[in-house]
Amino acid sequence: MTPPPARRQSYARRSQYGNFAAYVVAATGALVGLLCAVIWAVDPAGFAALRTAANSVTQPLARGSGAALGSVSNIDDEIAAFWRAGSQNAALNRELVAARRELITARALRTENEQLRELLGLVRARDTEVTAARLLSSTAASARRFAIIDVGRSDGVLPGQPVRSADGLIGRTLDVGSSVARVMLVSDPQSVIPVRRASDGLAALATGTGSTLVEIRPLNSATTVFRIGDILLTSGSGGLYQPRTPLAVVIRLTDDGALARPIADPAITDAIIVERAANAGLDLPAEPAAGTAGSAP
Repeated sequence: MTPPPARRQSYARRSQYGNFAAYVVAATGALVGLLCAVIWAVDPAGFAALRTAANSVTQPLARGSGAALGSVSNIDDEIAAFWRAGSQNAALNRELVAARRELITARALRTENEQLRELLGLVRARDTEVTAARLLSSTAASARRFAIIDVGRSDGVLPGQPVRSADGLIGRTLDVGSSVARVMLVSDPQSVIPVRRASDGLAALATGTGSTLVEIRPLNSATTVFRIGDILLTSGSGGLYQPRTPLAVVIRLTDDGALARPIADPAITDAIIVERAANAGLDLPAEPAAGTAGSAP
């Protein structure tokens, strides 16, 4: 069935209007182009002014389109960065963990090297070394205070020999095996060490308290003048400990003396040396078994 004649006439009229408009636009464009060519040929200066005016008229449109294109480009970059953020964060976290491990290892090595250098200088300055060793473990919390070192009789170690680090006195050997030895720390209640105050030579006794501190009592009870910060050194009396070995620093005053903290901390000490006794002929026996019952480190 054919469409009504009225619809065909309406369609034809629209087509005619469209063709006419296209002809008008084409003719207008041709005329404008011809006019521009004539102006450019006859009056180049005027044509330049006309072109500048046209650019001024179209500048807002060009600026807006440029901003729109830039915004679209930025949106694309932001979307791409968002999608890559997860993998980038994971990679950065892995790098951070690796860098942290390397830093911890480097710090540990630096600390160990510093201790070894200090011990080397100490050995060169004092010809008292029996052997160098590592402190394997120490008592964390107990009424008795011991440590284990990785040398024994096969290395020339005997009971009763002083053990020290680069910082100061650690204690003395107690039970010595073929390849390991047990050390009684200066903070052990059975440890009694003759000391002198570094500033004036005041004689005193340092006795372990079973904690991390030692108790300082002057030999002359009438002179109980200690000050916080006083440094105490071994006196060498008794022929066991080498004289002038740093021992402790006073941190608290008491009615009959003071409490001091050992300068050498076994918890953070790695490298140590075993020294000969001040009286090289001194050979102290190991602590009786009854006194060490239940006191394993």
